[in-house]
Amino acid sequence: MPQTRKLLIVEDEAAMLTALSEKFKKENLSVFTAVNGEEGFNAALREKPDLILLDLVMPKMDGMSMMKKLREDKWGHDAKAIFLTNMNDASLVAEAAKVGVYDFLVKTDWRLEDVVRVVQEKLAGIPEEEE
Repeated sequence: MPQTRKLLIVEDEAAMLTALSEKFKKENLSVFTAVNGEEGFNAALREKPDLILLDLVMPKMDGMSMMKKLREDKWGHDAKAIFLTNMNDASLVAEAAKVGVYDFLVKTDWRLEDVVRVVQEKLAGIPEEEE
């Protein structure tokens, strides 16, 4: 039986975090959450998720800083992530590409079902970790 895929959602907006978390749990994913980049960074290293869904603008540490810090870690260097944010700025998209983020989704452009589909597509393309 395939192992349950792990998803880490780092989002400071409680309603959004709950909605995403519930939706992905229904998709049979093992969901971990964090409310800021600092928590997200620690959770990522602890849980080693298959994919990180990450907000950009958050307290304590923003998403971009979290990704840059994660890239300095041996495991985090190859961690897969998608930014999900309200920021629609070409320079941020370019910076996201530089830190190796899979995708850059602007919240206002995407319905929850579409975000789920994108995450499922990305997870389908990631090989299962060998234990």
